[in-house]
Order: sequence, then C-alpha cells, then structure tokens
Amino acid sequence: MNATPTAPTSVTAPTVAALESQEARLTFRHFTHETAWELGTLLVELARARNAPVAIDIRRGTQQLFHCALPGSTADNDAWIDRKRRVVERYGAASLLVGARCRARGTTFEESSRLDPDRYAAHGGSFPITVEGAGVIGSVTVSGLPQVEDHALVVEALEKLRRD
Repeated sequence: MNATPTAPTSVTAPTVAALESQEARLTFRHFTHETAWELGTLLVELARARNAPVAIDIRRGTQQLFHCALPGSTADNDAWIDRKRRVVERYGAASLLVGARCRARGTTFEESSRLDPDRYAAHGGSFPITVEGAGVIGSVTVSGLPQVEDHALVVEALEKLRRD
C-alpha cells in the first residue's frame, strides 16, 4: 500500500524566543533506553497517523537508541538526520534554533559557522535531549517533512511524552 503524505500544514517558523522556551520546558529528569523507546514509538505513531514519510533517530551520546524509516523516506533522510544531529551535538541547541539565531543576526548558518554544509545543517528537525543536572545528553531527530514541520513533530511528541 502506498501511503500518500497528508497535505502540508501551514506551520510557521517559531521565533528565537519561542524556540528557547521550548528547550527550557522540554527537559527530562532522566532519560533511559525505555524513554527513548517510548519517544520513538510515539513519533512513529504520530507520523503514521499523518502518512508522513519520515525517518526518526534518537541518540544518547554516540549510541543510537532508536531508528525507524517509514514508507516514503529515503537514505537522504538519514543523511539529513546526521547533518542536523551534528548541529545539536556541536551547539547544544535545536537545529532550528541555531539557524534562527543566525538569521536574527542577519547572516546564515553557513556563513557564520564556516562548517562543512555536507556535514552540518541548521535546519529544523533535531532537538536536544536535556536531562536536569546533566545538560544535553543526546538528540531526537526527524527528517522527511519541511524543516519547520520536522521540528514541530519532535516538539509535539516531547510535549505529549511529558504529559503522559
């Protein structure tokens, strides 16, 4: 069965302040393998409900705790995951936030970072996993939708996981 992606939503890019607020709010007291599984399966459920052709990746440090490639995603999505995840690892902030901060300063990530764009992408979809008292310990990344929608899907899952 071929899944047809749902129509694009009209998600607008959040402001730097809104992105910073998300990061401050969406932290964990602890993050285990079980937490990674719960977050990953929740992302899969949300994506499947929308027929979203995404790949999902969750890391703690260098260890991949969860990965799923849904129908319609490709190896290119895995490459985008790696590029966005490296931004989170280097800057300790969401990939969309890093790009938004650059734009707010009147520049681009590529110009200001001088990092290899084949290895780093400050595009939405990768979010830091922050543990109280420990800081950023990993990342959760989605690729396959427009960047603001990738980011919004991750945030939605994190918010739902924290409510449950």
